[in-house]
Amino acid sequence: MKNIENAKRLPTIIHVDLDAFYASVEERDNPRLKGKPVIVGGRSNKGVVTTANYEARKYGVHSAMPMFMARRKCPKGIYVPGRMERYQEVSREIFRILHSFSDVLEKVSIDEAYLDITHLEAEPHKLVFELKETVYKETGLTLSVGIAYNKFLAKLASDWHKPAGVKEITPEMVPEILLPLPIRKVHGLGPKSCGLLNNLGLYTIGDLLELPEEFLMELLGKSGREVYHRIRGIDPRPVNTHRERKSLGIERTFPKGTRNRQVLEEYLQNFSQELSRDLKEKKLHARTITLKIKDENFKVQSRGKTLFQHINGADEIFEMVHGIFQELALEVPLRLIGITASNLLSEDLQQLSFFDL
Repeated sequence: MKNIENAKRLPTIIHVDLDAFYASVEERDNPRLKGKPVIVGGRSNKGVVTTANYEARKYGVHSAMPMFMARRKCPKGIYVPGRMERYQEVSREIFRILHSFSDVLEKVSIDEAYLDITHLEAEPHKLVFELKETVYKETGLTLSVGIAYNKFLAKLASDWHKPAGVKEITPEMVPEILLPLPIRKVHGLGPKSCGLLNNLGLYTIGDLLELPEEFLMELLGKSGREVYHRIRGIDPRPVNTHRERKSLGIERTFPKGTRNRQVLEEYLQNFSQELSRDLKEKKLHARTITLKIKDENFKVQSRGKTLFQHINGADEIFEMVHGIFQELALEVPLRLIGITASNLLSEDLQQLSFFDL
């Protein structure tokens, strides 16, 4: 009987999202910043906001906003240049803690992860509060957590009570709990799709639930099927871990589309530094660097360059990806930009092949 019950048991997935991570690290390292609007980003007015703490968000400042605009909205804000090495160091502390709670962990970004805790005997809420307490005690940082039976709902739940909140979505709550939510909350619907649906009089998830799958697919393409299932609480994606490392990549989705090349190039420069650190930490070199973009029409493009030698330096990576970027004509605002390193080679093998020459 017990085996039958276990076989029918739904997964328990938690989504962990650190609150205003970069800004929170700055506040932790400099307590005098506490309670003040802190904006992390480029040094000049031509730069871009990387992270704004919740005090700054009250003024309308958000990530990917041009710095000159942020200064207009929040002239008394404290503007801090980013310190990626420091953020990476703190992120490693936090992921060490996360791994101590569950080995079934999928790192989404420097400050975000999914954990599958289905196999653990602990009651989910008790485990989550212990996790939050441990992270705060050891790092001084807060995180928001969503608990659900799949990844889509867990991520949706983690955004429910920010900052430092906990929210659980159970099967019994779906779809009722989703009905009043704006359609922009559905992963896979960008501003253009939301605008298209709004023009049809569709504003909430409840409105979307009235539509047949075929209509959504005709309207939105392949993503229409995913949207149809997600708003019904269906998301079969597993928490991916122990994957063979064939590539390393970093990408960012913007709240609003942008064609500002200076803003986008600053992201590529930051990504190059972060990717270089990841490669060096894992003692890897890459021969292929790929630029990925997605525009407001959900058109995805990927272009890569392959060298004769393997590299892992930030300047070398940026030089390659910047060259690719300069060849692109940005006719439609971008919603996503990212870079990936592939054709990976470990340092040991690289040294061996060098001495064999």
